[in-house]
Amino acid sequence: ARVLELFQSVDVILAPATPCIAPKIGQANFTLDGVELPVRPNIGIHTQPISFIGLPVVAVPVPLEPMPIGVQIIAAPWREDIALRVAYALEQMGVANAPAPRGL
Repeated sequence: ARVLELFQSVDVILAPATPCIAPKIGQANFTLDGVELPVRPNIGIHTQPISFIGLPVVAVPVPLEPMPIGVQIIAAPWREDIALRVAYALEQMGVANAPAPRGL
């Protein structure tokens, strides 16, 4: 109920989707605040609570060097349309961009 109150004054919430830049393929661990953590159980620590409470989310990559970061666009219940529109707008502005897979 407290989270739903937020959507009385905003349409979406932008939040980190991952605690670090994208891990490389096959990377087993990453370092966060000086602590080495396994990638698999920890890469989604920011998205899991949002999924648990059932809010619609679109995760988009934001290109940075050397690797992208993930940002989640969180909308009010049943407002997937707003989250998707914001993701599209970010893509059109060049803020969010998923590069084409190699070889295509």
